[in-house]
Amino acid sequence: MKAGELKKTAANLEDAYARLGLRRPFRKSRYTASDVVSFELESVAEKSLGKRARVTVEVRDFVGGGFAGQVYRVKALEVKPAAIGVVRAGGVYSMKVFIPPSRMALLFRNLLYAVGFQSHFQIQSNLAAARAGALWQKLIRRGAELRFGGVHGVNDLHGVFVDRNFGACGELSDWVEGRVWKLEVNDHTDALKRWMKGEAVDPGLAGSPEYRSKRAFMRRFVELLHEMGAHEFARQYEWSTAKSQPNCLKLSKTDRSPEKGLVAIDFRAGLTLLPFLPMSPGDFGLILKGMARGSLVQFDRGDMAKLEAFIAHNRGKFRGLEAHLSHLRTAERAYRDSMIDITHNGWRLLYDSPLWSTIRRSVIESWETRGYIDPGFARALRRGLPLVFVFRLLGFIPLLGPVVRGFIGHRAKRSHYLACLGSPRYLLDTFAGHRLEAVSTWLHEGRVLPARARSIAASPPRYAAHWALSFLPVGLHRFLSQGDYFRERLNFLFVRPFRLYFDAALREEWLRDMVLDGRKRQIITREDEAEILSQIGEPFIQKYLKSLAVHVLTLPVTQIVSFSLAAYFLITHPEMPRAQAWGIALGIIALFQLIPISPGSLTRGLYVLYLVIRERNLKDYSIALSIGFFKYIGYLSFPIQMAYRYPTLARFMAAYWATDAVHAVPVFGEKGALLEHWVFNLFYNLPLTKRRRIRERAERRSLLPRRSWHVFATVFASAAVSGLADFAFIHWYSRLPGLREFAPLVVLFPLLGGIVIAAGAGGASSRRRVVWAVFAGLAAAALGALAATALGYGLVDGFEWTMPVYRHVWCLFLFPLVAAIGAAVRELVSA
Repeated sequence: MKAGELKKTAANLEDAYARLGLRRPFRKSRYTASDVVSFELESVAEKSLGKRARVTVEVRDFVGGGFAGQVYRVKALEVKPAAIGVVRAGGVYSMKVFIPPSRMALLFRNLLYAVGFQSHFQIQSNLAAARAGALWQKLIRRGAELRFGGVHGVNDLHGVFVDRNFGACGELSDWVEGRVWKLEVNDHTDALKRWMKGEAVDPGLAGSPEYRSKRAFMRRFVELLHEMGAHEFARQYEWSTAKSQPNCLKLSKTDRSPEKGLVAIDFRAGLTLLPFLPMSPGDFGLILKGMARGSLVQFDRGDMAKLEAFIAHNRGKFRGLEAHLSHLRTAERAYRDSMIDITHNGWRLLYDSPLWSTIRRSVIESWETRGYIDPGFARALRRGLPLVFVFRLLGFIPLLGPVVRGFIGHRAKRSHYLACLGSPRYLLDTFAGHRLEAVSTWLHEGRVLPARARSIAASPPRYAAHWALSFLPVGLHRFLSQGDYFRERLNFLFVRPFRLYFDAALREEWLRDMVLDGRKRQIITREDEAEILSQIGEPFIQKYLKSLAVHVLTLPVTQIVSFSLAAYFLITHPEMPRAQAWGIALGIIALFQLIPISPGSLTRGLYVLYLVIRERNLKDYSIALSIGFFKYIGYLSFPIQMAYRYPTLARFMAAYWATDAVHAVPVFGEKGALLEHWVFNLFYNLPLTKRRRIRERAERRSLLPRRSWHVFATVFASAAVSGLADFAFIHWYSRLPGLREFAPLVVLFPLLGGIVIAAGAGGASSRRRVVWAVFAGLAAAALGALAATALGYGLVDGFEWTMPVYRHVWCLFLFPLVAAIGAAVRELVSA
């Protein structure tokens, strides 16, 4: 979707709403580029603390939105008076409004906050709360200057404001031209791991200098925050949460200095940390630490006494911010006393009447900020009009409650509601206005196309169809509602793989586009890019690319089969209660997602087997054949197989698909978060490290004598233990164990044998170790079969040699396979 089309369509929708002449303003969910926003900014700058100015900005870009709010890059058009702080007309800034663009995110955020503090979300609706957070950030910024000098820092925040369009507070800060991180190629992840454990490692060997610099900065920054008493602000930078990394950007101008230019940019938590609801790995420890401090529910509470002690100890460095500390005390007191907050206020709620007065004023301010009541009614409530409790109760009544509250407390809304009651035409226009607002939201979310937005809003039946789909993920909504997108996805899933299979030029273009995109995303070096592009025309590359096309074709097979079987079950069981039938049908679908070998993976594995038989070539398909039958991991079978001939291409494709897929993970899959880096390391850097270590190990082994006697010892030991197991089973049950009873030993014996053989082979090569393990597994299975047959004839009445044949055949197949796996795993792990 082009930005220009979106902007034009959004403006057309708002114009159409204006032409309806409704008595309430258009409700936006998000600003678009070129929107002009005006607000009264309350400065938190050093020389203009508390002063106010009228600031008008033009929205340039929507940067993103989370639970805390939505962020825009804006240009200041006008500042009156111009002398406030460092905000200047023509400057580019970051504007954050504390309301999520997603309604579901808003409801979830507010629910957690209400459970934790028994209050509305204060940062959105209470300017004192927004002011307190801004003042904390100003003081922390000075502390970071003290700790890090000019190497790293904290983004400068200029002021807070109330956005009447969204009914939410916001803040204006410097625009940081930077990025989250670069995915650095590193073949020393083993040294990097030791560095992360705190061991002394040569920085030149550890690699990943930007990653190490960011991790070290965030660790030291968290320590600083705790020293300053900003305990709960530190949650935004705790590495262990695995989602804090995007809160720290690297300045673009410091690209050539990995150890410089990190800036902390986000101090606003989005979700309340409840003691019974940890939402990240690091939250478990944070909950325990919070409880030790007496903070059962955590959000953004700081320790003022500790902050004051820190400032007093570094008084000279905080010169010019004395007033900020005083203002922070006042704002903190107002903020904390604005909530019921049972876990912190405790017994005060039973006797502290000033506390309840502050809570009452906060509730009124929240209603006014969010547009529930108008300023005139808010003044009446502040003067003592005894309706606050009644209004609070009305808010809990679904649908009707907010309408009654608006009718009583907001003049414009009352006029709007009366017009709806008095004029059928106005009521129809109101419904049309609701459609325009909803379609505008869907437009920004990408659910509808600009060319169709106006027609959807004008047609109640089409709007109703889209409204029913609006609860689904965006992609599924588009798939079910847009014919061209539906055809595009079907073409991508079914037609394109066939074209890739038969069209060599298209395969080359596909690979070339992936490589160029990978270079753009910095998940491949220029050297690797050049190497891959030089190999594109090679016959074996084409063969692997054709196989990958087949793999893409197998992606929907399992879903088609599972949904078809579920539908067949529903159709063929009309007598069954519908709830029970649907439950079984959903269970069928779920079962196909859990089983290790599915129709799709079976199709994929059979294709690989066909290639092996047709080309009489097991060597070049051995890995793909061994894992292609398994679900999920089988999708990487050919990228892994390619590692044999084209290791660079294999690493790239595995890393490209894995890092792309990880972004679909909610919250933790965010670009720049730890999961992205972990997946890149796993699929790209770890194979590089293993290859280096294998080469180094091969050099060391070349100096050692080769040892093979233990292979025979392992075979006889395995056969002996197998015979003893058969003897014991015959003693207790008077029969030989079948495959089911023998299964644990089928896995355990050869696996341990393969490990022992690989570990004790001295100077033998890795390939020879695996071959010896296969031989040992086959020999042990054969000897075990002979021993079992002899025991059967000697100890079991009426024994026939055909009875254990089924077990023996499986053992002859599985023993060498599992032994080879054991040896290969031992070789990889020990590298």
